[in-house]
Amino acid sequence: MILPAKLVLKGVPLDLSPTMLFGLALGVLWFCAQLVTTLGVAKGRSLARSAMFLYAATQLATYGSATTAGLPGDELKATDRTLITLFAAIAVGLVACDGVRGFARVDRLFRLMVVGAAFMATVGALQFLASFDLTVYLTLPGLRSVSDHGAVLDRSIFKRPAGTAGHPIEYGVVCAFALPLAMHYGFRARRLRERQLWWWLAVVVLASGLMFSLSRSAILGIAVAGMVLFPFWSWQRRRRMVLIAVAFLGAMRLAIPGLVGTLYSLFANLNNDVSIQHRTKDYAPAAIEISRHLWLGRGVGTFLPEKYDWVDNQYLMTLIENGVLGVAAFALVLLSGAYAVLRVRALTDDPIVRDLCVSLLASLAVIMVASATFDLLAYSMVTGLAFLTVGACGALLRDARSGVIAFEPAKHLAPPSRDAPAASPAPAPSSQALPSS
Repeated sequence: MILPAKLVLKGVPLDLSPTMLFGLALGVLWFCAQLVTTLGVAKGRSLARSAMFLYAATQLATYGSATTAGLPGDELKATDRTLITLFAAIAVGLVACDGVRGFARVDRLFRLMVVGAAFMATVGALQFLASFDLTVYLTLPGLRSVSDHGAVLDRSIFKRPAGTAGHPIEYGVVCAFALPLAMHYGFRARRLRERQLWWWLAVVVLASGLMFSLSRSAILGIAVAGMVLFPFWSWQRRRRMVLIAVAFLGAMRLAIPGLVGTLYSLFANLNNDVSIQHRTKDYAPAAIEISRHLWLGRGVGTFLPEKYDWVDNQYLMTLIENGVLGVAAFALVLLSGAYAVLRVRALTDDPIVRDLCVSLLASLAVIMVASATFDLLAYSMVTGLAFLTVGACGALLRDARSGVIAFEPAKHLAPPSRDAPAASPAPAPSSQALPSS
């Protein structure tokens, strides 16, 4: 989330980003570590790992089927790049699932996600508010840009920022994805009477970036995330968050005239919106492609928008390119992450771990909803975050089943805030207690 998505390696025929190579290198390390029992890598069954393995298997099956039948040169190049991107993301998810051991390390990973997303949102805010593109300076030797744009699109009277993401929609979805986690860490810091200013600043930056993106996908995603969070929150927290949301919208309306109205119009004029009409007209040609390649699809990455048409629905795109087996495996990956956090929440009495699980469920809900409103897997940042989160959720479930998942026990002595229920008395030490380290 620091390096702009538009940067790729020089001298390579495919547009490969440094993060793709990093992900593939992690995949090689994961494979080698699975061959031995001395490196501390987790073994045994994991639904998240099995789901990612099945998804990878469908990618290989589709790739073999498509290339055997023969592909035009441009589609062959596209399917090679897409396969590398997906396998890099899957590898990162597998490493997180088996290599990040213990709640403290998984929790640190989620904190870094929030920090990275807040940085990306800040870059986008500078593009939107000051027309200053910081991505021009965020580069490394040996990289080249495949785009000349920082804020890449206009909508109404505003310029839509992309931050370090590949598109304003991806920018908005990443902000919506990270917002529930940022709020969790803000509430946690308040509960434990720790420094909370930076977490709430991240919440403000992410919420602002979500609005600056002017993206329906982002707004729908955060709306569904709120629907997930509200039933698990106390009444005090619900009232407080409603008041904060109203005050935030009022402040945005005063500070940036027309922004809230433009966001409202995105949903008020759906019947006359050109982009909505463009999305729905994809269904007829998509049905023809699906009927030709029902089970394995026509080839991942081969349905080129410049050659055929844009499909702003990842489930539909996966059905076209990866077939019924592929879309079922993709849905299973996301559902495995949701199952993992729900199961962890049921296995622990720790209020902080339980609240983290609810926040993760809300973040995964953003990914699930956004996958129905734009081609999510075409963008490497949000794709990597999705698989990384699923893998980390699988790691949490593995720790919970071993009976060692808990927040740092000493910090439970801090009195809870008024918006959180009182924690139950700490149990007596046992042989399964988490070491203080």
